[in-house]
Amino acid sequence: MKEDPKHIRISEFNYPLPDERIAKFPLPVRDQSKLLVYRKGEISETRFASLPDQLPAGALLVMNNTRVIQARLHFRKDTGALIEVFCLEPISPNDYVLNFQQTEHSAWLCMVGNLKKWKEGTLKREMTVKGHSITLTATRGESRGTSHWVDFRWDNSEVTFADILEVFGELPIPPYLNRDTQESDKETYQTVYSKIKGSVAAPTAGLHFTPAVLERLAEKGIDREELTLHVGAGTFKPVKSVEIEGHEMHTEYISVTRTTLEKLLKHGGEAIAVGTTSVRTLESLYHMGLTLLKNPDATDAELHVRQWQPYELTPEEEATPATECLQALLRYLDRHGMEALHGSTQIIIAPGYTYRIVKAIVTNFHQPQSTLLLLVSAFVKGDWKRIYDYALAHDFRFLSYGDSSLLIP
Repeated sequence: MKEDPKHIRISEFNYPLPDERIAKFPLPVRDQSKLLVYRKGEISETRFASLPDQLPAGALLVMNNTRVIQARLHFRKDTGALIEVFCLEPISPNDYVLNFQQTEHSAWLCMVGNLKKWKEGTLKREMTVKGHSITLTATRGESRGTSHWVDFRWDNSEVTFADILEVFGELPIPPYLNRDTQESDKETYQTVYSKIKGSVAAPTAGLHFTPAVLERLAEKGIDREELTLHVGAGTFKPVKSVEIEGHEMHTEYISVTRTTLEKLLKHGGEAIAVGTTSVRTLESLYHMGLTLLKNPDATDAELHVRQWQPYELTPEEEATPATECLQALLRYLDRHGMEALHGSTQIIIAPGYTYRIVKAIVTNFHQPQSTLLLLVSAFVKGDWKRIYDYALAHDFRFLSYGDSSLLIP
């Protein structure tokens, strides 16, 4: 009988993390960070620069090419109160690319800092963007949980919302760094291969890669593919419930090209994932494919992967190979004349989950009692404590700007 993940107690995924072990800044040279290697239960350590030597030639490495946006906007009211508006996801239009291209109006779901001081009225800020003087206004609409609909308007059709964020926004570094964003974060909190704007947090396992490491991977014949999952602020949302059944996973939006699906098929439906965001995207593809095998006419909305969906499979679905699911996704793209699959996922990967596509993971060291630690535990069959004990005893640096691990169960 499989473990029922809903009744896992999050307190079992705690460990002591002293503040001095949290890396506040990255190392000057990204690939000189430490790499813990967990290979079939054996633990060793090396430098990240030697990652290509740790991977089998001919493997497929999949990374998330999302780019962090400067999503924090600050307004000062006439009273002097400072209001922070943190853009989480686009509402109107709800497509990231279209929203960034908007001129004059854009609506986002936002977290609002100092909310009690913004009961009503419009916030205003004068600014110069691309040589144009504009007035940006923000008006609060309905609340959705702990977030709020915010309409942004500005009085110049030459200026896009992307331009405004670029000039006026601030990069949102993780809250647990307990420091202000610095100019250096604009470079160090992006992966060297980031391209598609939309995240409010970096896929941090990718921060260790340098052009030299990417070159060595190519020399070793290791295939590389990119996908896009825009990381939401929910990635930092602590699990507050005693059992994880009470924790609602945030929705994240993914985009995977036809080329990536074909490359996955060429590799027998197997991949090495860089970061937990790539893990969640790759594993969500399997469950989207299952939906299409059952119902080839499924709509985009029906392709959404629900939080507990992977744990509700019939024995027949359990036995479906990843290659069949990937083929179903390609047929779906063919039918709709599309070059990329756009979907959304709320997948929670916890002990009791069966991994379908991901065969190895490159990942950083995660916060105690987090859903990311559950994902790691599911991958190493519960052996996470030994890995984390080793990292703590051997001076590894933790969290976003910290060191990383290569997990091969």
